[in-house]
Amino acid sequence: MTMSIDPALPSPGSIKHSGRWRRLLSRTGGFLGKMARNPLTAIGGGIVLLLMLVALFAPWIATHHPLIQDLNNTLLPPSSAHWFGTDEFGRDVFSRLVYGSRITLYIVLLVSITVGPLGLLLGVTAGYFGGKVDMVLMRVTDIFISFPSLVLALAFVAALGPGLEHVVIAITLTAWPPVARLARAETLSLRQSDFISAVRLLGASPLRILLRHIVPLCLPSVIIRITMNMAGIILTAAGLGFLGLGAQPPDPEWGAMISSGRRYMMECWWVVTIPGLAILINSLAFNFLGDGLRDILDPRTE
Repeated sequence: MTMSIDPALPSPGSIKHSGRWRRLLSRTGGFLGKMARNPLTAIGGGIVLLLMLVALFAPWIATHHPLIQDLNNTLLPPSSAHWFGTDEFGRDVFSRLVYGSRITLYIVLLVSITVGPLGLLLGVTAGYFGGKVDMVLMRVTDIFISFPSLVLALAFVAALGPGLEHVVIAITLTAWPPVARLARAETLSLRQSDFISAVRLLGASPLRILLRHIVPLCLPSVIIRITMNMAGIILTAAGLGFLGLGAQPPDPEWGAMISSGRRYMMECWWVVTIPGLAILINSLAFNFLGDGLRDILDPRTE
C-alpha cells in the first residue's frame, strides 16, 4: 500500500526554510529596533545609509559632470544652477562631492575588509598559542602602534607612491594593530573557559577551535572596533588626499578638493567648507554608529 502526499501541503524542507527566514527577519527587526531607540545611533546609521545611497546613485543625483571644466563659471557662489557653487576650474562642487562619496566608501570598505581578517587572525593566534608566538606577534604590533597612524601611512605612501590603491595598503598596514590587540584580549579570556576545555578534550584541533569557537565570539567586538575605526580611515584618507598622496587630479576626492580650494578659502568659503563638512559629518556618523553597535552587540554593556 502506497501513501500519496497532497501536493497542496508544504514540504518539510519548505517549512524549515520559511522558519529560518522568519527567525532572520525577527532578529533583524529587533536589531533595528534597538538601534532606533538610541537617537545618536539612528542618526549615524541614517547618515551612513544616505552616504551609501548617494554613492550608488551618483550618476542620477549629480547635476553636472564632476570632471568637465567651465572656465567661464569659475568660483561661483551657491545658487540654483550650482547648489554648492563651483571651484577654480568651474566644476560643480555638489557633483564632485557626490562622486567623491564613491572614493571615500571605496577606501573605507577595502580597508575594513582587509583590516578585519588580518587583525583577527593575528590576534586570536597570539592569544590562543601564547608563548613565543604571542611575544613575536605582539612585539610587531607594538612597533606599529608606537608610530602615529597618519605618520606611518605617510611613510608607506611615500614608499609606494601616490594613488588610491597605495592609500588603501598604507591605511591597512596602520589600522590592523588595534584590532589584533582586541582579538588577543578576547582570546585570552576565552581559551581557559570550560567549553573550550571540553572541546579540546573531545579531540578538536587548534585550527577547529579557533575557527569554530573563538573567532565567532570575537567577531562582535572586532566589528564594533572596525566601525569606530572608519572615522579614522576617512580622516587619514582625506589627509593623504590633502597632501597630494591619495586620489590624483582631477578625481573628486574630498581631501584633494580642500587642498585645491585652500587658496581661495577667504573669498570663496564654499570651496573648502562643503567638502570639510562632508568629512566631519560622515566621521561623526561612523562614530555614532560604532557606539550604538557596541551597546547592542556587547552583552557586558547591558
